[in-house]
Amino acid sequence: MNLLVHKTVKQGYEILETFEAGIKLAGWEVKTLRQKHGSLKESYITADNEIWLVNCYLPLFQPNQKIYEGTDPYQKRKLLLSKQQIKKIKESQKRQGLTIVPLRIYEKGQLIKIEIAIARGKKKHDKRNDLKDKTAKRDAQRAMKNYY
Repeated sequence: MNLLVHKTVKQGYEILETFEAGIKLAGWEVKTLRQKHGSLKESYITADNEIWLVNCYLPLFQPNQKIYEGTDPYQKRKLLLSKQQIKKIKESQKRQGLTIVPLRIYEKGQLIKIEIAIARGKKKHDKRNDLKDKTAKRDAQRAMKNYY
């Protein structure tokens, strides 16, 4: 079940490869995610020796807000990946035109996972072609619906 989804990534980027990573969270952050509060809209991934999720908004868990007053809802969160995956992500980030973007945060059993992707930014004409294809599919589905 998706907890948070970054909706605009697939419009602006061509997804080349995806990874599933664990995410290091505090207890209140897990409760906030399970209530489906938060946003991946302005978030991005950085890679140095470790992989970090930066600028992901997770508001304070409401019932016990006073306990967590000193915490920042935009703090960096560490992603848990294997050494080989970290190496591959760092190498791809160094290549020109490739970036690492978060796609969605979801539950897998009792764990909270994040799906990240190595992506390439789309050119304007690619976005136009995608929109044209999407419109053509929608029109074809409407025609089939009216046909039956």
